[in-house]
Amino acid sequence: MITDDKPRCGWCTSSVLYKKYHDEEWGVPVYEDATLFEFLLLETFQAGLSWITILNKRENFRAAFNQFDYKKTAFYTENKIQELLLDAGIIRNQLKIRAAVSNATAFMKVQEEFGGFSKYIWEFTGGKPIQNNRQSLKEVPATTPLSDKISKDLKKRGFKFVGSTVVYALMQATGMVDDHVADCWKKQ
Repeated sequence: MITDDKPRCGWCTSSVLYKKYHDEEWGVPVYEDATLFEFLLLETFQAGLSWITILNKRENFRAAFNQFDYKKTAFYTENKIQELLLDAGIIRNQLKIRAAVSNATAFMKVQEEFGGFSKYIWEFTGGKPIQNNRQSLKEVPATTPLSDKISKDLKKRGFKFVGSTVVYALMQATGMVDDHVADCWKKQ
């Protein structure tokens, strides 16, 4: 249990789950395709909702989507989609569920073309995290020209629910950008 009073980014509430996510995952570079797919799936479901809602349901998503196995998700049948629509443990949005299935297919096509989704997505930053020097939460944008570019490219490749805001959140979550603010203990 996290009971410290370390200074954290302004979005990180007193929730133990939020603190754990902030301290251990957010902004940490992810290069493994399986983990990148997990975050892609979760970020697309988060669109229009709070991240804490998704974190609270993360384990339910893990169970519902075969441990975030994109190779299985890509082949979900209509029966499986209907089953997911009845699963109260996840976000029961038909468009997002169908997007998860089609995104898994698009994900594998990118892997095939680039030799891995990680190689593809990290190419946009030259393979290294972008180190931002934000002084406060007010300075952290919802989108950037780079997230616009990645969003456009993902859409061209058949991905859905990957607008620029979702993409920037994905970039932050997977450490493609470091948006920890100056007084956050992770930045010091």
